[in-house]
Amino acid sequence: MSDQIFLTGIAGFGYHGLFDHERQNGQDFFVDVALTVDLTAASKSDEISDTVNYAEITNLVVTHITIEPVNLIEKLAGRIADQILQDHSKVLVVTVTVHKPQAPVDAVLKDIAVQVTRKR
Repeated sequence: MSDQIFLTGIAGFGYHGLFDHERQNGQDFFVDVALTVDLTAASKSDEISDTVNYAEITNLVVTHITIEPVNLIEKLAGRIADQILQDHSKVLVVTVTVHKPQAPVDAVLKDIAVQVTRKR
């Protein structure tokens, strides 16, 4: 199956991290989601019921970014991917990338990201 849906740059403010200042001050997180879905029916019917509702996925991601802080973005990415598979039976494979551009490291860099892929 090669049909995919991409949601890129879903933004939220969260309190994830190992350090106290991350948990107290928070920071911006960005999430990209790639969904492998059979889009044959949707491409013919033009009906939302034959695909995945992008708004529902986006809201799910924002909720995970903004509630229940975790130490590692690896856990955040896995939690999002697992929830998408649980809630959306049409999704065959999901890849979630969590970006933490303000990660506390001793170097200048554009981004730190973690990517997980989960399959049904």
